[in-house]
Amino acid sequence: MASDDIKDNVQQEVDKLYKQQFGKLVASLLYSSRDIDPETAEDIVQDSFSAALTDWRLKGIPLNPMGWIYRVCRNKALNKIKKDRRLESLTEKTDRGSVEIRFSESVLDDQQLKLLFACAHPDLSPKSQVVITLKYVVNLKVEAIAKILGMTIDAVDKLLLRARQKIKDEKIILEEPHPQALKQRLAIVHKIIYLTFNEGYKSSGGKEVLREDLCEEALLLNKALLDSNLGNKETKALHALMLFNGARFKSRFTPSGELLDLESQDRSLWNQDLIQLAHDFLKQSQSEAISKYHLEAAIACLHCAATSFEATDWKTIAGIYRRLLHLQTNPFVQLNYAIALFYAGDKQAAFKLLNDLQQHAVLSQYYLLNMALGKLHQLEGDNNLAKQFLLKAYHQTNAAQEKDFIQNMLDKLEIKCQK
Repeated sequence: MASDDIKDNVQQEVDKLYKQQFGKLVASLLYSSRDIDPETAEDIVQDSFSAALTDWRLKGIPLNPMGWIYRVCRNKALNKIKKDRRLESLTEKTDRGSVEIRFSESVLDDQQLKLLFACAHPDLSPKSQVVITLKYVVNLKVEAIAKILGMTIDAVDKLLLRARQKIKDEKIILEEPHPQALKQRLAIVHKIIYLTFNEGYKSSGGKEVLREDLCEEALLLNKALLDSNLGNKETKALHALMLFNGARFKSRFTPSGELLDLESQDRSLWNQDLIQLAHDFLKQSQSEAISKYHLEAAIACLHCAATSFEATDWKTIAGIYRRLLHLQTNPFVQLNYAIALFYAGDKQAAFKLLNDLQQHAVLSQYYLLNMALGKLHQLEGDNNLAKQFLLKAYHQTNAAQEKDFIQNMLDKLEIKCQK
């Protein structure tokens, strides 16, 4: 193989592993020792990938590339700890063993689940727990975290900075808690799995980078919870919700990669086996205590049961969204509630709620709000207002598939946008 081809192959392999594993490696280092702070962990992982790029171009890609990088990270961490003389009272043999025992050659499945629980540390605020886990375990970029949490990028950056400093100053070790404490962290773990699935679901397929791996990762983590003694009725409801949504994967994009809304999807492509499995989990999740996952799974179930968009039981769906809002005030739920109200026939209430949401600091900058307003005004025959909202939505997203979807709506109004 030509030298340039070897370099290209190495670069591609390193880039792929960096994208998939950078955050998990950082989390693994934090999990290993209280003497490694987040900034140091990121530097060590960055150096390890640089070492891989140099070494593999000379010697070739190893049989176990990820194992190679883990070992380099581990050794660099050990050297850093020794250099700082924080473990000088231990012999070298004890030193290496005491640190290595906490490292693993792979951060997958159960090990990743341990990291999820580790990042749900009680000394960190609930929002910090979520952001740190999405950053270091799920490996999402700050922009994606901001979008799914309804925060600004600057706010996420500042929260990460404060959390890193707290971990460093207070020497917080992100370790798997005592068995009795695991269940106390279950709610935050559910939330992380839920957000991970949603991030993959909304961005999988089409012309964008495939993120179905995030959905699969979320399902595997939740299955690991169910297989352990930690899972509960909420865990089963969350599993049902993800399966109902996962059943619609193949119908969400055209063969050419164009995004389709629920109204335009070919329902014959919906995976009936997954839908049945979701029904089974939803039935098993029945409990006196109803969580948001129970309610969202019930909504997803109604969508999957409908033979057509028009046959959807929108009144019941609107009622369930109302119950969701009683559990917690959430602008994203309010947006979905307003849309359900419109299709249920309560159009006046729908538009009032949508117009009120335009005053929300984050949601007013969210393309889906303006896209919804554009579409509903178009359905009501007010093309002038529809154009205004759709144009605003077009310029609020950078995702090509989302822009193409909005452009298709604008085409019907004979409006062309400059990309």
